[in-house]
Amino acid sequence: MESEYVPLAFLTPGERGEIVEIRGGIGIIKRLHEMGFVPSAFIEVLTSHARGPLLVGINGTRIAIGRGIGMKIIVRRN
Repeated sequence: MESEYVPLAFLTPGERGEIVEIRGGIGIIKRLHEMGFVPSAFIEVLTSHARGPLLVGINGTRIAIGRGIGMKIIVRRN
């Protein structure tokens, strides 16, 4: 089975993925790294609505991020 790479914002609640890439400028990449969003980290979408932020679980922490940021985080679906 081939792995599928998608933006984090495309995952539905309960889906998990492994971060493979963060797209964006150095500022956003640094900020996300400081919050634990690094390549090879596993992440789970806890809640997601058509509009509004995503609530994700990463490293035992729940973090809300904007949908635009969720489009910059590329994950491999698990």
